Amino acid sequence: MKSKINLFCWSLLLLFVSPVFAGQDAIDTGDTAWIIVSTALVMMMTPAGLALFYGGMSRYKNLLNTFAMTFVSYCLASVIWMMWGYSLAFGPSQAGIVGGLNHFFLAGINVNSVSGTIPTFVFILFQMTFAGITVALVLGAVVDRIKFSSWIVFTVLWVTLVYSPIAHWAWGGGWMGSMGALDFAGGTVVHINAGVAGLVLALVLGKRIGYGKEAMFPSSIALTSLGAAMLWFGWFGFNAGSELAADGVAGSAFLVTNTSASTGALVWMFTEWATNKKPTILGIASGAVAGLVAITPAAGFVNLQASLIIGGVAGALGFFSVAVLKQRLGYDDSLDAFGVHGICGIWGALATGLFANPAITEGASGLFYGNPKQVWIQFVSIVGTAVFTAVGTMIVIFITRALTGSLRVDEEQEMLGLDNAIHGERGFDIQL
Repeated sequence: MKSKINLFCWSLLLLFVSPVFAGQDAIDTGDTAWIIVSTALVMMMTPAGLALFYGGMSRYKNLLNTFAMTFVSYCLASVIWMMWGYSLAFGPSQAGIVGGLNHFFLAGINVNSVSGTIPTFVFILFQMTFAGITVALVLGAVVDRIKFSSWIVFTVLWVTLVYSPIAHWAWGGGWMGSMGALDFAGGTVVHINAGVAGLVLALVLGKRIGYGKEAMFPSSIALTSLGAAMLWFGWFGFNAGSELAADGVAGSAFLVTNTSASTGALVWMFTEWATNKKPTILGIASGAVAGLVAITPAAGFVNLQASLIIGGVAGALGFFSVAVLKQRLGYDDSLDAFGVHGICGIWGALATGLFANPAITEGASGLFYGNPKQVWIQFVSIVGTAVFTAVGTMIVIFITRALTGSLRVDEEQEMLGLDNAIHGERGFDIQL
């Protein structure tokens, strides 16, 4: 009788500690370690990788100003995210549009809170890095001419009113995710969002003094190529980390991310070589970023063969967007935020609807795997994001202008250079 009682007790104990009973809310140390590393990788992308990438492409007299605005973007987004951004993105959904303020200042979350198989604090930090780099990407469209104080106000408002709602739409229980839109790591949330916002801001600010009439040489292609390499490295955390687990899908996302970046770099290089007779390191670096952008929404859904196509098309699209489209339309997107992130982000989101493979992620099927409806869903998500971003960014611009008086530096400061005029520093010891 005693042995039967002991057997019953042991069986009951095993039932309670079994994964089936525990469900999804048990911390997995392997998953947690991987997402902590991924968070650190994505964090490095903004104040290091993007600062170098954008800083090297800006003119020498605005190098430090570009660094400063990239740094402050990350700092502001980090604080905003902890205070209310996370709650707006991942709080209880309000009609599928935005999260509630239940987690204002992270209320109701503590060291024992779990999201899937990782601590909620780790998930919050991982998502925070996405907010930081997205608003910093917008900056690429308007370096050389936006006021530092206006950029600070714009960043606070944009992360709150534009980024957080769109993150909720795709990942926080909003209408886009409920509709079935696929965005593994930020095609709509990050790249289309940032690209469209950058274009709107550039159009409102107007062209730089001398744009189209005088040469505007990058300060250091060496810094830009180093920044591109750091972005590429960090992107493995960006894409593979978005699986939120250390598993086969994360490994697949890692593989296709590297393949798409490499293909994008090669196609941009050969296209530029054939068109302009010279393969530039700026083109190779830009092509790698174009490939990374395009694979981002698809990373956890597509196979190797698809990543070759996605990266290759992105390399060609990016080149023609920068070399042809911008010139023909005449807008001044300083560092091609729209041409690379907007255009290639749109391609990546559509390509996800074409190539999503249920053998990679169950339930994710695109046109070439028997689900033509997915292309339409992706199209709706692209249009919805672009329209909301354009309108939301205009509202943010209007408020920023009302609070700061002007978005743009005065003509004297722009001619002198913002490193000296605003920060009293210079990036290079160049005697003029």
